[in-house]
Amino acid sequence: MDLQWSEADIAFRDEVRAFLDEKLTPELRAAGRLMTSVYADHDASMQWQRILHERGWAAPAWPVEYGGCDWSLTQHYIFSRESTLAGAPSLSPMGIRMVAHAIIAYGTQAQKDYFLPRILTGEVFFCQGYSEPEAGSDLASLSMAAVDDGDHLVCTGSKIWTTHAREANWMFALVRTSRQEKKQQGITFLLIDMASPGIQIRPLVMTSGEEVQNQVFFDEVRVPKTNVVGEIDDGWTVAKYLLEFERGGGASSPALQVMAEEIATVAADMPGPEGGRLVDDPAFARKLADARIRTEVLEILEYKVLAAVSAGKNPGAASSMLKVISTELSQTLTEMALEAAGPRGRAYQPHATRPGGPVTQFEPPPDGYVSGEPWQAVAPVRYFNDRAGSIYAGSNEIQRNILAKAALGL
Repeated sequence: MDLQWSEADIAFRDEVRAFLDEKLTPELRAAGRLMTSVYADHDASMQWQRILHERGWAAPAWPVEYGGCDWSLTQHYIFSRESTLAGAPSLSPMGIRMVAHAIIAYGTQAQKDYFLPRILTGEVFFCQGYSEPEAGSDLASLSMAAVDDGDHLVCTGSKIWTTHAREANWMFALVRTSRQEKKQQGITFLLIDMASPGIQIRPLVMTSGEEVQNQVFFDEVRVPKTNVVGEIDDGWTVAKYLLEFERGGGASSPALQVMAEEIATVAADMPGPEGGRLVDDPAFARKLADARIRTEVLEILEYKVLAAVSAGKNPGAASSMLKVISTELSQTLTEMALEAAGPRGRAYQPHATRPGGPVTQFEPPPDGYVSGEPWQAVAPVRYFNDRAGSIYAGSNEIQRNILAKAALGL
């Protein structure tokens, strides 16, 4: 891979910067910089998606014929990094980065025609129905039943840890359509209209106080068989393909590089444990240097995955490697940010942040007082939310098992 930027790449960078300078309002920048997890404020995220769609940049990794961009690897990286540097809010990955790829690869023409343009505009907003109370990292143990009833599947059961279920109007779900010798068999990939009768949503309060996750209950919900993606009983094939995009379908390194630089900047003004500046403390400096090196390693690995995706291939086992490295590095950096925030970072002040969901069990002070800088209020909330990073999308222990089998032949 040639990692040198060409004149065309530099021109593209300047084009992206000009676009961001023009379109990112102060409100949108604040929503991006004060994010408390991988999810931005929902309204801000959807507003930014509409702006990107107008430019044709909402889903650059899609095939061009469906609305993607004919960008080089460097251009993908430039766009991601410049967006992060400018403070753009993130887009929800559920539709654009995840289920859309499954629909493109396995969906019918009717499904592509209906869902893909509506995902781009935001008219269709997906949530993910994978995990169940008794089926998390061991996803193949799922039991939510989908009983054959002529032209419909009748779904009964529940899904949990469903991000933005209250905001979504569609869910992509894995359901149990039969019991076979292997538990991976008999699973079907299904698109469910969230307005269907029989669906009940119960929000879950996270340790951060936010209500981003939910449990969704299904009581004999009728779903047309035309909403099956792929074949009935072969949904595990579709799910594995999609999970590779969930685990390694984006560029995490730019945001983590920016976070590391921001930590270095604020640590230069914070007192260390034994006097002097925190950034000069040997223990802290070693951790920061190690984190910076790991972000560079992650960047190179992401180039390799983007190369595979751009060539029409799926990321394969490399997505598991990216998932482990990016989530554990993010946890390291959020720990360091909390350390840099000092005593004022221990205060719970969600009113100074832009969370990805409602915070209903907290009453902000009448005058809106915030102790310290906004970044110090964000630090503890990000820390709590980031603990889940090594669990969601398949725990990192599971990812290491995948790598041991697929990459090392163990």
